[in-house]
Amino acid sequence: MILPQAFQDWFARQGWQPHPHQLALLAAEGDSLLIAPTGGGKTLAGFLPSLVELARLQDGYLENGKTRGLHTLYVSPLKALTADIARNLGRPVAELGLAIRVEDRTGDTGQGQRRRQRVDPPEVLLTTPESLALMLSYPEAPAIFGGLRRVVLDELHALAESKRGDQLMLGLARLRALSPGVRVTGLSATVEDPAGLAGFMAGAGPVQIVEADPGPEPDIAMLRTARPAPWSGGGGHYAIPEVLAAIREARTTIVFINTRAQAELFFQALWAANDENLPIGLHHGSLEREARARVEAAMAAGQLRAVVATGSLDLGIDWGAVDLVIQVGAPKNVKRLVQRIGRANHRYNAPSKARIVPANRFEQIECVAALEAVRERDLDGDPRGPGPLDVLCQHILLTACAAPFDADALFAEVVTAGPYRGLSRADFDACLDFAATGGYALRAYDRWQRLMLRDGLWQLRDPRAAKLLRMNVGTIVEAEMMKVRLRGRGGAPLGEVEEGFAASLSPGDSFLIGGRVVRMDAMREMVIEVTPDPRNQPKIAVYSGVKLATSTQLSHRVLELIGDPSRHSALPADTRDWLALQAEVSALPQPGLLLSESFPHAGLWHFALYGFAGRNALQTLGLLVTREMEQAGLGPLGFLSTDYALLVWSLDPVTDPGPLLDAARLRAGLGDWLGGNAVMKRTFRNVATVAGLIQRNMPGARKSGRQATFSSDILYDTLRKYDPGHLMLRITADEAGRGLVDFGRIEEMLARSPRRAHRMLERVSPMAAPLLLEVGRVPIRGEGRERLARIEAEDLMREAGLEGIA
Repeated sequence: MILPQAFQDWFARQGWQPHPHQLALLAAEGDSLLIAPTGGGKTLAGFLPSLVELARLQDGYLENGKTRGLHTLYVSPLKALTADIARNLGRPVAELGLAIRVEDRTGDTGQGQRRRQRVDPPEVLLTTPESLALMLSYPEAPAIFGGLRRVVLDELHALAESKRGDQLMLGLARLRALSPGVRVTGLSATVEDPAGLAGFMAGAGPVQIVEADPGPEPDIAMLRTARPAPWSGGGGHYAIPEVLAAIREARTTIVFINTRAQAELFFQALWAANDENLPIGLHHGSLEREARARVEAAMAAGQLRAVVATGSLDLGIDWGAVDLVIQVGAPKNVKRLVQRIGRANHRYNAPSKARIVPANRFEQIECVAALEAVRERDLDGDPRGPGPLDVLCQHILLTACAAPFDADALFAEVVTAGPYRGLSRADFDACLDFAATGGYALRAYDRWQRLMLRDGLWQLRDPRAAKLLRMNVGTIVEAEMMKVRLRGRGGAPLGEVEEGFAASLSPGDSFLIGGRVVRMDAMREMVIEVTPDPRNQPKIAVYSGVKLATSTQLSHRVLELIGDPSRHSALPADTRDWLALQAEVSALPQPGLLLSESFPHAGLWHFALYGFAGRNALQTLGLLVTREMEQAGLGPLGFLSTDYALLVWSLDPVTDPGPLLDAARLRAGLGDWLGGNAVMKRTFRNVATVAGLIQRNMPGARKSGRQATFSSDILYDTLRKYDPGHLMLRITADEAGRGLVDFGRIEEMLARSPRRAHRMLERVSPMAAPLLLEVGRVPIRGEGRERLARIEAEDLMREAGLEGIA
């Protein structure tokens, strides 16, 4: 396929030349993966083959004013991205005179349009993985997708990092079965393993990898500030004057913050210092959709000078006017930083400009390490594991919603999906049995008897179950959220807060949402009614969002930087002095060496371990180490963890950490601890929700988070007692080990540190001092707490002169 003259003329009218990678995709004969920098015309490259084909076919592609079927399906991870693509794609469609419809199909699409699309789909449909799974669950799926010719998967790297990508690949396998010969194009800007990502999206044939010229080097550095970074904390508020100055000098700025709560706080602090009333917006996933849409429209129209945002704006929305990105807080992940940098100067031939604001002293080191990785184009990423079985269970149930199926045929289809290529028939059959009966311990209950075998085909036992299954499509299991509305009839929606945070509020309490201070007046069902209250000091809404952990590769880079004094010249002077004092008083952590310290402070002994294994792993290690300390009689009282260190305080000192860090003992302790632990129950709830064992959405109602947790806890305890080999428990154990528990990183930490060094110190070390200022302490309720109470009681009796009196 070559670029027709009409398209060449259109490029010329824009003052453009087609990029080589755009022409390469046009010439590709099979599936392809394009890796190109932000602003490199990836989206146009992905759609160009479709537009050229539709231009050639349009005279014969319409029948009685209706399309003969869907030609191109575009899938993105964000609803906002589909709206942006629809707006940008409308221009070449109109200017090339193409008589085609481009429509979206997401959770925001109206019911009327959804129904019409099932009988009269547009030529180009823009959707998300969840909406695709829903469309494939309808009996009309063969008619909708039977003529499909092309699929475009945008921001594929982002999808591949979560279960949404696994769900999408199962849907893609179904599309390939419904429309043999469909061509699939993946688009991505930041890929550490192109061949691995190509294998993830591949079907039966090979995937051609097209890598574009990476473009000019970005202009990226730490933002210089008059005040030094604080020793602890994550707000970055010390840099507000310099951030405002940078916004003033730029045309349009995106200020990225890692969490929603910190974004609210930073936006409020920024606005309080904004004496010039520069137009600044706020954007994150818990704000009301209309509020997000207003900010997106204002940014696209050039009406805002800055927007404070979370990961909700990480991916490819094309705002060409953005010429500066500021990252507040350490990026935690090099790929995420590169992605965010690319939001500035969304043009192929212009360098992106970005500045980083470390939130505290330790983050200065991480930011320097991240900048080095960006300059070396060294992206981080963990190997992809096999396709999760809870997602497969959901897929089997949704397949039955569409039509009866043959198990052998479905298995043959599923194993063509990249993540499930190694799936065993035994695991597939276990998922099928779960979908049909709920598994051994649950097969006596009618509510989990969902599939039956008739004439060799599996089908829904009760066709009415399809509605409930479709209402619970998806792999995202977030904390239960409650709507926030202004009080009064027709009160405007402001957004959402977590149910757990809402439970901590009493009438009259103030909190922050959307950059506004509001007072809680009443709580009705799942809605909080509020009144504006700018005079009060607010509580802060605590959103779980995505808990960002530093990647393994970036952690290793930080460790290498700290352990090599010859490289400390790249660090700020105050950080160099801090590390030099640490080397003098104790030692510096370094690759191959696991450093720990014991020192007295405030009447207690403290044990610091510099593991550089990530917050989740060190949190787990804290729970396991304190169990060992309890058994050794050391009286642990509590611990806290960061991405780099674990700090435990106790009544007696740790003089030899060797026994506490024995890998075999830790693994055995993990098994004992996980059994009835809240982490496992939380993981089970997520797995059971994705697999369809628990339904959150019910016709006419929605279970509260408390109700869902209660029912999942009962199920978990029941299965542990009566069916310990149940598929859901097996999936839960695998998930916990990789995610919330992250024990694999603990084992990796011990394996990469054959040398150990333990320092007995007379006082707190320089590197441990900031840990004492951190929040997030976990108390230990054990013998140490009881012993401390006895000591305090004896001291009190002695002070009162009652010593020795029975």
